[in-house]
Amino acid sequence: MRYPIILSDMPRQRATSLPTVVIGLYGTTLDAARGPARWQRWRPTLSALQHEDLLVTRLELLARPPEAATQLVEDARRVSPETEVRVHPFPVKDAWDFEEVYEALHDFARRYPFDPERERYLVHITTGTHVVQICLFLLTETRFFPGALLQTAPPRGGSSAPGYAIIDLDLARYDRLARRYEAERARRSGVLKAGIATASTTFNAMIERIEHVAGTSRAPILLSGATGVGKTQLARRIHALKLELGQASATFVEVNCATLRGDTAMSTLFGHKRGAFTGAVADRRGLLSVADGGVLFLDEVGELGLDEQAMLLGAIEDKRFTPVGAERPSASDFQLIAGTNRELRARVEEGRFREDLLARIDLWHFRLPTLRERAEDIAPNLDYELERVARETGRRIVLDEDARRRFLRFAARGDAVWRGNFRDLCAAVTRMATLAPSGRIRTTEVDAEIARLEEAWRGPAHATAGRVQAVLGARSAAELDLFDRAQLEVVLETCEREPTLSAAGRVLFEKSLEKRATKNDADRLRKYLARFGLDFARAKAAALA
Repeated sequence: MRYPIILSDMPRQRATSLPTVVIGLYGTTLDAARGPARWQRWRPTLSALQHEDLLVTRLELLARPPEAATQLVEDARRVSPETEVRVHPFPVKDAWDFEEVYEALHDFARRYPFDPERERYLVHITTGTHVVQICLFLLTETRFFPGALLQTAPPRGGSSAPGYAIIDLDLARYDRLARRYEAERARRSGVLKAGIATASTTFNAMIERIEHVAGTSRAPILLSGATGVGKTQLARRIHALKLELGQASATFVEVNCATLRGDTAMSTLFGHKRGAFTGAVADRRGLLSVADGGVLFLDEVGELGLDEQAMLLGAIEDKRFTPVGAERPSASDFQLIAGTNRELRARVEEGRFREDLLARIDLWHFRLPTLRERAEDIAPNLDYELERVARETGRRIVLDEDARRRFLRFAARGDAVWRGNFRDLCAAVTRMATLAPSGRIRTTEVDAEIARLEEAWRGPAHATAGRVQAVLGARSAAELDLFDRAQLEVVLETCEREPTLSAAGRVLFEKSLEKRATKNDADRLRKYLARFGLDFARAKAAALA
């Protein structure tokens, strides 16, 4: 890769008022000149101090041994009296040993009191072996040395003055390269969004974070959210991105943990040896072994049994596990993506999910929003579904403009439940496209689909949502479990009928009144309503409305 270079004829020093600190190695060949003739020779470290537009406040010089640099230090003080020269030992026996050199430079960088807010740092890479130069480059690129690279050069083209170049590895500072970087980032984000031009700022920010995490970390990723928000599709796209980046093999193993029951759960995940149990007539590779080198997606991970959770925790931490009936452990290095529509913290409190496993898989936790939370993204997802149906059926699918406006208006309505989220949207588009004559979806098909959805949303799951929806609104009401909606509906009906909070409390809790030492039913009702952000006055007024 070619990096932007700032040449010596550019007034770089004037661009900043910060003191400049040069960090480099004493060159045992070019820097080591002695005697009067040394002034006729080009010495890389000394030449870094010979530029009017590059005023060096301090020179940090690593030398092996430190006393070898005595002559250079004296000459540096003559050439640039304003430069403070510090010599540090460079404890390396073999300057061509990559591991030894990197460790020594890394240790120096970790100990050095860098202060980028008050000083500018230039890392001199002209001296030293190629191994030294590569290590300096890597440590600067990864910001262990928080500065730019400095390269010096002997006089050229008849000039008596040596040259220098500053190589800044902060690519984002350069417009052209920054545009390329952003384009590549957008392309990678597009992989995670399946090319859908989403408009939700919250969702787009989450996707950018996932793209960064997926590209730089192999730690487990947890995707949570309601049914149909796209956890499985996103997991597949994360795998596709990691495959493209060379961070995973082509293997993608997907399993719905809700389907694993009894003795077969352990065998399915971790494998078994022949004869391990009745019916084990042959060895079986578990899914964790199959996923070695690739990505393992455990959907509905909250449904795993506690024994399987314990085994999974060990497999994540040690990359090893023991198949059922085996004497020796197996190894598998997989990237884990877990999905859940459960509140795992609540399951921990219920004793149904291991807290240590949750801590391990919760490092990168992303909650996928529902379709109703992404109303601005319904239109691009509608277009995506139309293209999907066209690809799958081989038919040209067209949505009339009037029909499109009518459907989008309905889809974004406050009382549009979309219980199955994008899964419901996918099914709706499929039905309209299938029933459309010659592949043209008209208002006739849209109206029929709207009527079908409205009827489904008025079904048993929402039969008790009348008062609840009036008080909380359609979106919040739809988030409640059927049990909570039914219970709250009875409470609201009682609040509507009774004149005071105390009276409503007595009616609601009269059966348990004699069994309790504390009989403050009004306070009990007040706390219940507070769970939903309500008080008695609001509950009564909204119910009457």
